[in-house]
Amino acid sequence: PLSLGSVDFSNRSSFFCLTMGIMILATLLAKNIQRTAPGRAFVAIRDNELAAEVNGIPVFRYKMLAFFIGCVFAGVAGWLWAYSQLRINPDQFRLIDSMWYLGMLVIGGWGSTTGVFFGVISLSLLEIAISDYIAPPLAEAIPSLAEQIRVSMSLVINGMVIIIFIMIEPRGLYYRWQKLKALYRLYPYSGGHQ
Repeated sequence: PLSLGSVDFSNRSSFFCLTMGIMILATLLAKNIQRTAPGRAFVAIRDNELAAEVNGIPVFRYKMLAFFIGCVFAGVAGWLWAYSQLRINPDQFRLIDSMWYLGMLVIGGWGSTTGVFFGVISLSLLEIAISDYIAPPLAEAIPSLAEQIRVSMSLVINGMVIIIFIMIEPRGLYYRWQKLKALYRLYPYSGGHQ
């Protein structure tokens, strides 16, 4: 069992606290990476790779650095997940999970740390709403298809929401949040004056 001094992390509540602490630390680290010179280089490469290269940014070097940083984050998260599961097999890594993770990024907003949280919270709340409020009445209304409705309703609605975000709001919820914050800051001056 994992322990740090007198704290035993085999207890689920202490392990949850450890995971939350690491998540907060990783979020702060990711936010602060964006403020450094390599972070600005990452943004420049993301926005326009050719323009970044013309401005003297070594694109290959920074791409490898971004890959390394992503691997560090993924390695820590994978270790936490593997420790919480106690055993791992290939059947736990399904393609549909990767699609949901990409859907969370699309809904939350690409290129922002805060957008990740918006996407995860939105899809999780949507999943709860489907399983608790949408699927049961439909299953009662059509008893012959009750099992199929319970299984497929989540896939259909989540997929539709991701497609709607791709078509209508490709920059995600984080972009809307930024617009609302700007509107709030400029509130008395945002409308036209007569």
